[in-house]
Amino acid sequence: MRIHLVNPNTTASMTEKAAAAARAVAAPATQILARTSTMGPASIEGFYDDALALPGLMEAIAAAEGEGVDAHIIACFDDTGLDAARALAHAPVVGIGEAAFHLASLVGHSFGVVTTLRRSVPVIEANLARYGLAARCAKVRASEVAVLELEDPASDARARISAEIGRAVAQDHADAIVLGCAGMADLARALGAEHGVPVVDGVAAAVGLAEALVRAGLRTGKSGPYAAPRAKPYAGLLAGFSPR
Repeated sequence: MRIHLVNPNTTASMTEKAAAAARAVAAPATQILARTSTMGPASIEGFYDDALALPGLMEAIAAAEGEGVDAHIIACFDDTGLDAARALAHAPVVGIGEAAFHLASLVGHSFGVVTTLRRSVPVIEANLARYGLAARCAKVRASEVAVLELEDPASDARARISAEIGRAVAQDHADAIVLGCAGMADLARALGAEHGVPVVDGVAAAVGLAEALVRAGLRTGKSGPYAAPRAKPYAGLLAGFSPR
């Protein structure tokens, strides 16, 4: 089985961290093919970054489809471009945010989300509502850690994230925690042991769900909104993305 993991931002070190987390939980016969977007923002923090990350993400999904991968994982907690990727791809596409929410709902009665900046909170809350899981989430908390701080060993990012987890458990009564950024993937096990609650990393969650979909022979339905885009010309910088 070959699973394509794509980082929609252009920071290669974050791709490597996510790929390592994916390979750590993948079945022995599963191959993780990791890609970093070739265009767009260095990190995705809010609506503007999200919009401009889409062309690079679609380019990566199309390339992996041409290579015949069995599934795709979008390694951005905002589930950037998830619906568009499902329309473009024939193989199933799993977003790490949606995957993490579902797994957290299986191990906790009420889960909390600890993400990066405050501006990301509305995006995550909207996704929870869209996925039908808002009622299971105690609260979405921002650690006020910028995404690229997670790549700096000298930063105090881990301490700030841990502090918010402590507040989520003590004040929000969350009995499971979701880490709200792919750049936090390497922290899950240690933070779970530190706080005594399940801590869900979306990358690991997405690998398990992608493998399950492939083994079950399930693909994205193409009779509704995930149907292939209709052929039409695109103009300007996006001319190369015209559906055929």
